[in-house]
Amino acid sequence: MKTLKSRFIIIFAITAFINVASAYQIQGIDKEMFPQNVSYDPNIPSPELFLGRKLGAAPVRHHELVEYLRMLANLSDRLTVETIGYSHERRPILFLVATSSSNQNNMEQIKNEHLNLSDSRKKQVITDKMPVVTWLNYGVHGAESSGMDAALPTAYYLAAAMGDPINHLLENSVILITAVFNPDGHSNRISWLDTFSSKIPNPNPDHIEHNYDGRLARTNHYGFDLNRQWISITQPEPRAWIKKWHEWRPNLSVDYHEMGSSQTYYFSPGVPTRNHPLIPDTGLELMEKIVKPAEEFLDSQKRLYFHGDRYDHFFLGKGSSFPLVNGGVGMLHEASSARGVMVETQNGIRTYRENIIKHFRTSIANAIGAVNNKLELLQYQKNFYQNAKNKAKDHPIKAYVISAGKDRSRLYHFVDLLNYHRINVSYLKENITIDDFEYEKDFSVVVDLNQDQHTLIRGLFDLATEFEDSKFYDVSTWTLPLAYGMNFNAIENNNQKEKLLGDIYDNKKPLVSAPDKPEYAYAFEWSDYYSPRALYNILDKGLLARVAMNPFIGSTKKGSHDFDRGTIVVSFDRQDASENDIHNIMKDIAQDDGIFIHSLTSGKSVTGTQNPDLGSQFIKAIHKPTILLVAGREMDWYNVGEIWHLLDVRMNIPVTLIDRLQMNNIDLNRYTHIIYAGGQYSNYQPKYLNNIHEWVNSGGTLIGIRQGADWISKNIFNKNTDKSPKRFSKEKANNRRNKERDAMKKDQPRYSYSEKEARDPLNVIGGAIFSGDLDITHPIGFGYTNENIAIHKNTTSLLPTSKNPYATVIAYNDAPIISGYASETNQEKLKNTPALIADRRGKGSIILFADDPNFRATWYGTNKLFLNSLFFSLVFDPPRNN
Repeated sequence: MKTLKSRFIIIFAITAFINVASAYQIQGIDKEMFPQNVSYDPNIPSPELFLGRKLGAAPVRHHELVEYLRMLANLSDRLTVETIGYSHERRPILFLVATSSSNQNNMEQIKNEHLNLSDSRKKQVITDKMPVVTWLNYGVHGAESSGMDAALPTAYYLAAAMGDPINHLLENSVILITAVFNPDGHSNRISWLDTFSSKIPNPNPDHIEHNYDGRLARTNHYGFDLNRQWISITQPEPRAWIKKWHEWRPNLSVDYHEMGSSQTYYFSPGVPTRNHPLIPDTGLELMEKIVKPAEEFLDSQKRLYFHGDRYDHFFLGKGSSFPLVNGGVGMLHEASSARGVMVETQNGIRTYRENIIKHFRTSIANAIGAVNNKLELLQYQKNFYQNAKNKAKDHPIKAYVISAGKDRSRLYHFVDLLNYHRINVSYLKENITIDDFEYEKDFSVVVDLNQDQHTLIRGLFDLATEFEDSKFYDVSTWTLPLAYGMNFNAIENNNQKEKLLGDIYDNKKPLVSAPDKPEYAYAFEWSDYYSPRALYNILDKGLLARVAMNPFIGSTKKGSHDFDRGTIVVSFDRQDASENDIHNIMKDIAQDDGIFIHSLTSGKSVTGTQNPDLGSQFIKAIHKPTILLVAGREMDWYNVGEIWHLLDVRMNIPVTLIDRLQMNNIDLNRYTHIIYAGGQYSNYQPKYLNNIHEWVNSGGTLIGIRQGADWISKNIFNKNTDKSPKRFSKEKANNRRNKERDAMKKDQPRYSYSEKEARDPLNVIGGAIFSGDLDITHPIGFGYTNENIAIHKNTTSLLPTSKNPYATVIAYNDAPIISGYASETNQEKLKNTPALIADRRGKGSIILFADDPNFRATWYGTNKLFLNSLFFSLVFDPPRNN
């Protein structure tokens, strides 16, 4: 049915346009938009004719883009189009290939020869006839949609332009267009603009049209910034386009965006002191050559633009940096946002149409720039991969050995990411112990640095500790094994590497056998990544479950087994479900979650009284969480979205999102857990604050993350419940204010304004990896075996120190920084302070995370801390003197 429907759309569109060819010729070409040094095929409709309005008069809706591109591909032998994936909201992501008709007829050979350049085993000869491959991506941030709209005139020009300039461009290049990267975010923005746009465009920035929540439109359905996903690929949209990117390995990749309305027009190169050290100088030099046609166009239009300021190529996980460590050149373009159709700025009226023109014309200019430097780009790509072995030979680290302990699921996801980026992973041949950790061959892998993706591997594994510049547009480090909570060690000896390096690893989702029918109970350990999903499934089915607070040795049908803290026990005692129904639930868990279910034959410990029996007070009951996640304009949408995605997509745990403005009207007793993520909390003193106190004391669990933790610590965690106001005399109050003012005068230094750019980062942690000391005996630490834990940190605030000596689940280590930038002042300030606090209040609990344990859906290594706070928040006890 879908095929028939799409064919009907195309046939209908073609039929409609056959009858308007003469009208099209009369209408003529949009001279402001399109180059006039070529003519245009009258049989191919322009965007204006298709839309019934000029480009920029109103934003293009996603379905209009899809229909237009499919129609162009059907009408032109220069274009092909395919659907490469779907967004969370089921919108298609289109991939367009544009080149000459002769190249289209020879596409497989062209593609294979081009890919041979990135394979060091192949000795591909570069010839004048080989086309350069240019990748244009639009709309990764849905709120910045002039890029997406620029895809229409770009595709039209490539399909309809006629003459020597276009023939030369298409014969010498293959141009790849992904439209649109983020259809859900884009559709969110368009819905707002269509709802509030006026017949007469209103540039007043106060007008409601210009004041949409840009975060919701910038991100995808679950609040992820897809331009931070080029490495992590946790979302369906980037998994679709990265697969295509690696299938082609473009020579030039250009990423189109919008920035603040008060800016002019930016394009690469970026800040020269903030290029990642792994990016070759040759790539940056080629970038400066490629941009010349774009500069010439903007000069001819007398348009302001800038390079070398604000933006950088340091974080490798975005669209303009990732290609630079993959044998290509990556570039960023940023237009000044018009918000709606037009907006007043300090530089005058900024129009949406103007941005479309700039992005379209620089798209073509960059493709021309690639052709002008074709042979250099092709040779650069070949050299990049041919030299990988030399780089590996010179690098002191020869391989990495990696383990996720007994967590096969986490290892699977880690290897899947590496394989997605064409990185080879091998089996570990034999067990090895390094730094007191035993890497077991059945649970470990090896990554050899002597492979074509040597540079990217280093970008994912290197620890960054030295920086030319301390200011970063994004995070200052991205050490992937630390994010995944992996144990990993460098192998610095080739002989040792060869001894450990096995065959290529066959990465498969973990499979386990179905559990035996037990005589007494079921048990599974908490070490697997998906154990929380399994537990919620059990509780949701109405079964009773308990968690072991201490290790125990149980009798199973396969003999005695040592169970660790956090083991989940489901006995037959007092269950409403039949034994057969419980067995079927356990079989499903084993199959769906890859978790080994043990069948216990007795409630008695194998060691007698030395370890707890299953009925012991140290094996505590757990209850199903009912979760409220506070959202809204004042909340950090990234942070909220990460939590929502983790629960909804990965763990199959329902969560209720409620706007913070509505919290006064909510019956808190419907929920067992309330989560306050990062956000803006200045002067936030809601009327329901006392209700939160009462709810916690009655048994609720309050969870704070980042600024949410700061707000809870100040208003609830350390709040004096005595409501009687403290009275001070006016004289005492004045004396106190005078002392504070005098102290500020003494301590406040004076700096030259020229130092501001360099000093600002000293007060910020933009994204570093800190080490923490984890109490693995605390229920919030269940499932971990290593007390040393890596934490992503991007705030400088401090958690309070609890009076409860058992409440600090994680404290930053004395030397806290592992990788990334944090000033010495901030390191000194944070060392040995709490990173995670779990404390009881009345019958309830308060759990505070200084940092985001779910950062960008990539920090698999700390996800479980957050999930433990949902299931185990009431199983730990306060000190007796409390």
